[in-house]
Amino acid sequence: MRPPDVHIDDLAEPRFSPEAQQLIDGLTAMAPACTLEPEALMEMAVQQTEATGRRMEDFGDEAFREPLEILCRSLREEAGLAEHGKVVWHAQLLAQLTQRLRLQDLLNRHPEIHDVQIERPIIIAGLPRTGTTHLHNLLSADPALRPLPYWEACEPVPPPGEEGTIEPRIQRVAASLHLVHTTLPYLKRMFDLTPTYSHEEGGLLALTFASTHLEIQAMVPSYRDWYLGTDQTFAYEYLRTALKAITWLRGGGRWVLKAPQHLEQLGPLMKVFPDATVVITHRDPVAVTASLTTMLCYGLRMTTYPIDPHAVGAYWRDRSAIYMERCLRDRDLVPKEQSIDVLFHEFMADDIAMVERIYQVAGQPFTEETRAAMEAYMAEHPRGRHGRVDYRLADIGLELAERRRALAPYAERFGTKEEPVKER
Repeated sequence: MRPPDVHIDDLAEPRFSPEAQQLIDGLTAMAPACTLEPEALMEMAVQQTEATGRRMEDFGDEAFREPLEILCRSLREEAGLAEHGKVVWHAQLLAQLTQRLRLQDLLNRHPEIHDVQIERPIIIAGLPRTGTTHLHNLLSADPALRPLPYWEACEPVPPPGEEGTIEPRIQRVAASLHLVHTTLPYLKRMFDLTPTYSHEEGGLLALTFASTHLEIQAMVPSYRDWYLGTDQTFAYEYLRTALKAITWLRGGGRWVLKAPQHLEQLGPLMKVFPDATVVITHRDPVAVTASLTTMLCYGLRMTTYPIDPHAVGAYWRDRSAIYMERCLRDRDLVPKEQSIDVLFHEFMADDIAMVERIYQVAGQPFTEETRAAMEAYMAEHPRGRHGRVDYRLADIGLELAERRRALAPYAERFGTKEEPVKER
């Protein structure tokens, strides 16, 4: 039976289990040895590669340096990181810099990777909480498509000595997820992370340090302003290169991808992937705002103290509206014959039928094997199996009537169905 719904009533003052508190205390003790200075992190990444058997010093295209510098400064000065949060961010940035070194080393040794073609990917663009994860998992169940599992999004290129095996990377990702799920026990109700499940390519985009995958983990207004004011084509070009390398390493056919940031980056997306089929998901924007903002506020306890839920609500109230405004502005940049708008209420009414419509647009065969694979996935992973969260706008300082008015243009343009949203 599905667990009962929960109302998260400790957004401002998190209550941690004894095990979670022990983990946080352990991280806090590591803080003096950690840094959020870009040059120091880059040198540490070089040293890490040397420790695994081959010193790597080439980070590739230097476009990443500006966003890395801005992100690190924003983390130091604006994010309000707790001591354990500094450790978490230090580890993440160091891992991403190390992955850049590994990827560039691979490209330098095997320039033929650049000849790999990423053809006709199916790309899901939509805000979190709009059905993107369920849709992505269904498409990823099709053996004819090539998804990106979570472990591969985190570590696309193995260190020297691990070529030909994936188990060590899966184990490392599983260990990091233990920390996440211990600290955030309700996260699975909102976003289920498993090492071998298909995942967003936000982790690959984050290797450029230009990605909303980073923004959702801290309050970083200066970084946000840089990101929104900068042409992100270079990040999508790097994503394409990373996909070429992963394809060369492990093979695969037609890619199925998904990331929220595509919703507001349709121009760069189509410039880099002009033959893509783009699936754009839509849901009642007020319901999306309530659940998305609550989820991100809850996630901040991994890194931040104190937490002001109303400040988080105001930040993500405005930020989620920007996603929607840019989608309204740029929707027609995607050719009609290469795109489909998926309404959440229609998808929930008959998910397989919606997938069949997507396959028709994508020119992808929908076979009996395809149907069986998707039905088997749903039987093994019933929706809501971890339970749901009781979202309330007042928890994050938002007003129902105001949000209905503000987001009406988006709701009207795409025909979303209004859902009941609790204010208190």
